Amino acid sequence: MSGATQLAVHVKGSLTANSADAFHRATLENAKNSILEKGVSRFDYMKRIDTEKDDFLLVEVYRDDEAPGLHKETPHYNAWRGAVADAMAVPRTATKWRTLFPPYDHWQTSPAASKST
Repeated sequence: MSGATQLAVHVKGSLTANSADAFHRATLENAKNSILEKGVSRFDYMKRIDTEKDDFLLVEVYRDDEAPGLHKETPHYNAWRGAVADAMAVPRTATKWRTLFPPYDHWQTSPAASKST
């Protein structure tokens, strides 16, 4: 492996009954603000479709190993964490990865995405 890599974190979880709408609003707000952070290349938010449960996946790609800590200090992350705490059916899990492809410079989400609905 050669060249620069980034840190990718997959955050998975399941939601309690009737919490999906509030979770969606809070997570979308967090994601839109997260992609504007200097150390964040991507912040993808997904819903699992092969189950009746409300399972989610966040794919967070950070430019360096320090960026996740800085992300957790932001007001939008802390607002999200507080807003979704009661929505978790079980504690969320995070798995860390090293990006291999695409190359480092091709991960960046356009800041314009933060203005989407």
